[in-house]
Amino acid sequence: MTAPGVRVMLVDDQPLLRRSLAMIINDAPGLEVVAETDNGLDAVTIARTIRPDVILMDIRMPHRDGLAATRDICAEPLLAPTRVLVLSMFELDDYVYQALLAGASGFLLKDTRPQDLIDAIHRTHQGESLFAPSILTRLIAHYVTAPRLPQPVSVRGLTSRETEVLTLIGRGHSNQEIADQLNIAVKTVKAHITHLLSKTYARDRAQLVIAAYNAALVHPTP
Repeated sequence: MTAPGVRVMLVDDQPLLRRSLAMIINDAPGLEVVAETDNGLDAVTIARTIRPDVILMDIRMPHRDGLAATRDICAEPLLAPTRVLVLSMFELDDYVYQALLAGASGFLLKDTRPQDLIDAIHRTHQGESLFAPSILTRLIAHYVTAPRLPQPVSVRGLTSRETEVLTLIGRGHSNQEIADQLNIAVKTVKAHITHLLSKTYARDRAQLVIAAYNAALVHPTP
């Protein structure tokens, strides 16, 4: 029996770009575009109805922008399994920061190569964060010192090893770097991360970094 594919929703106000994205995604094994819309307002309504696995979300759109739509989708309990991957023409720190604040699992530029886009969708669906570790750490370091602090994520009940892994995640280390530093296998690191996501109720790696800062396991660089 063939495993079900990743169900993708496209949200962008440029019809030509949506068409191009749909062709790329539908041609890729294991991916399927199940819905499209051109504004953030309809995106939230449609997402609640079809519950896609991954949403490719533009930022600048009429009626309701992608950041506001992402915030609503990520706050919706029924859409907890849904991941949002923000697409933008602009590599602006503020956009990346706001996407993270809204709950997005990743941020890509619209000039990303097709194969990189396909890989990004699969990785996002698997729960990875598509913010480079160094960028993620820098953004959250600013984020937790901003007037509006993120909602705390509980780290109570973690084992000492899980706390070590969470600390290194908060410092921006990759899975391989964590494995090397703790002298354990990468698959063991991934298992610890799975436990951390479950115990902290975090959506993804980005929220684990936030949890590490909130728990004072790491501190912003002055």
